[in-house]
Amino acid sequence: MIDQFQAYINRCNLIAEGDKLILALSGGIDSMVLADLLLKAKVEFVAAHCNFHLRGEESDGDERFVNEIAEKNGIQCFVMHFETEKYAVENGVSIEMAARDLRYAWFEELRQQLGYAKIAVAHHADDQAETFFINLLRGAGLNGLKGMKPQNGVIIRPLLWASREQIRKYAVENHIVWREDHTNAESVYLRNKIRNQLLPVFDELHPEARQGLYKSLEHLASENELYRELLQEKLNQIIDRNGDIQRIPHSAFLIQHSSFQLLFEWLRQYGFNTDQCHFIYDALGSGVGNQYCSPTHCVVIGRDDLQLSEIKEKTDDEIQIEIGEEEILSPVHLCFAKLEKTPDFVIDKSPNVAQLDFNKLKFPLTLRRWRPGDRFHPLGMKGSKLLSDFFVDQKFTEWQKRNVWLLVSADGDILWVVGYRIDERYKVSNSTKTIFLCRQNR
Repeated sequence: MIDQFQAYINRCNLIAEGDKLILALSGGIDSMVLADLLLKAKVEFVAAHCNFHLRGEESDGDERFVNEIAEKNGIQCFVMHFETEKYAVENGVSIEMAARDLRYAWFEELRQQLGYAKIAVAHHADDQAETFFINLLRGAGLNGLKGMKPQNGVIIRPLLWASREQIRKYAVENHIVWREDHTNAESVYLRNKIRNQLLPVFDELHPEARQGLYKSLEHLASENELYRELLQEKLNQIIDRNGDIQRIPHSAFLIQHSSFQLLFEWLRQYGFNTDQCHFIYDALGSGVGNQYCSPTHCVVIGRDDLQLSEIKEKTDDEIQIEIGEEEILSPVHLCFAKLEKTPDFVIDKSPNVAQLDFNKLKFPLTLRRWRPGDRFHPLGMKGSKLLSDFFVDQKFTEWQKRNVWLLVSADGDILWVVGYRIDERYKVSNSTKTIFLCRQNR
């Protein structure tokens, strides 16, 4: 296995001569085998262990085990403790995502502190298979289905060629000890369900089903590279660049068989999500003047083209919005449109949508953070309310309060607590003729 390991490293140019690595060492079988192979290959590395405090004494036992193994083998070991569940709640993410965010942020911080070249993680071929099915269930395209790369920036995966079976066989034959995580056998998380329930059935379909999947993933990775190259060539042909502004004529999307995909591939690299791209695509030709924002860029629908420009932030907590202008910054995904009210108009009650009486607004509008003393008239109330009291009523967490944004008129009135409540004074009424539509796409 050591020969295959070194051959894979050489073929993928994962470790150059003199490279020093940080090894993500959990104490599980995969990272313990990777540590053994790196030692035998005489690669210089230190170990980094994360205690996520998710399994009580087991988590602490993993930490003790890793420290003992590192000391026995003369490996310097760094340990970091995380409040994973607290981070997940405050940031509105799953436990899995919280752990991922925390560990990779710390690994990079440690790498820069030590001045090391790369971070080695022990993902293997079966992880690829599981990731493929996870992304398949989520409706991913080619880019999502291709799987993980042997190297992504400073992250390297020297075991990506090896199956879980090969790794276990090597561990047993070489008397490598490891810690078992009992949660791997529990089908609670989607990855575990795929590992414990789906893949065993998949294996029963054909004796070499798993090997066939590995080959397909290699083909998908190669085809994705070719697709990306051809896509960029196509975009270079149709994009008109003028300074910081990119323009593509509507016709480029209307005559293409896969026109939405072309639009999506162009805009996704600038932070636009799938829902926004659908809104933009559906508005081509009819939504002239509509504006759509990602955290970094803005798209305006012109009469004949789409205009993309980078957003330039004015301050850390206040952004001016000029309707009809190109410079818009939105730390949350926002879309703006001006609509004439029709007899069949129905109010959208979603908290992610604000429908305001356009003629009551005073421009320019501003998007800013909340400040102590801010007041507004929550929809449905006659009087005003301190925003801080509104937060209490809504049971906002500290994270929500720090990250909430307000849409404010030129005279200082709060029009919309973005994603939560509009102001009663600016709601659409029977006398409203023109509607200012704001939509947040999470």
